[in-house]
Amino acid sequence: MYQGSGNKGFAPGDILVALGLLSRIPVSVDPELAVTRAATATWAYPLVGAVLGGLAGLVGSILLELNLPSGMAAALALGVLVLLSGAMHEDGLADCADGLGGGHDRERRLEIMKDSRIGAFGAVALVIVLLARWAGLGSLAPVGLFWPMLAIGAVSRLPMILAMYGMQPARADGLSAGVGTPPPGSVLAALGIGLAIAVLTLGGVGFLVLLIACLAPLPLFWLAQERIGGQTGDILGGSQQLAEIAALATLAAWSV
Repeated sequence: MYQGSGNKGFAPGDILVALGLLSRIPVSVDPELAVTRAATATWAYPLVGAVLGGLAGLVGSILLELNLPSGMAAALALGVLVLLSGAMHEDGLADCADGLGGGHDRERRLEIMKDSRIGAFGAVALVIVLLARWAGLGSLAPVGLFWPMLAIGAVSRLPMILAMYGMQPARADGLSAGVGTPPPGSVLAALGIGLAIAVLTLGGVGFLVLLIACLAPLPLFWLAQERIGGQTGDILGGSQQLAEIAALATLAAWSV
């Protein structure tokens, strides 16, 4: 079991803390220490994203080598990615759509976002986003899925960290509030790691992919600030989905 080194500096075990928060991959971490390290461990978010994306991309690449149609390989790779993450980001996106689209005041919007049931806005948003991700992955199948999914997994987690650093939590008892505000060093480290992964796997276009992935969720962040007064775990999850779609679209357009 990872027992770490308090809440100062960086530690390799932060990867396990981040992995336990952002995925369903079983890891052994001291629960109390995971709480104290949660904000600092955000530097490892792009590494966790790379692991999840890489595993899903590996499955997709193997299926392509077995001569499965690109659409089927993309769908199954996407399914693996959703399973590995526990669909937490998809759930956040659906809650964002329901709450921000259906509530009439701040309290009602937050109440809707906390409700586990899905409404019309959330269902439609999920369908659109899943279709967009599937289409993007399918378009990348001719050049392979492993490296693109690994890189996009890394960069799509960066907007979450930026929002946690730059926006106040909209509620005091949510997941994001429990994690806390990342220290500046963790934010800079995450950006550096994300950029390194993107450039090493995608070449020069990796910088553009990262930039667009970080810019794409800005309208969501603005809307969240206007309608609920800050960010929540659902807003962070929704931002990851938008960043992933934007990164896929950029890479697909570049590959044409």
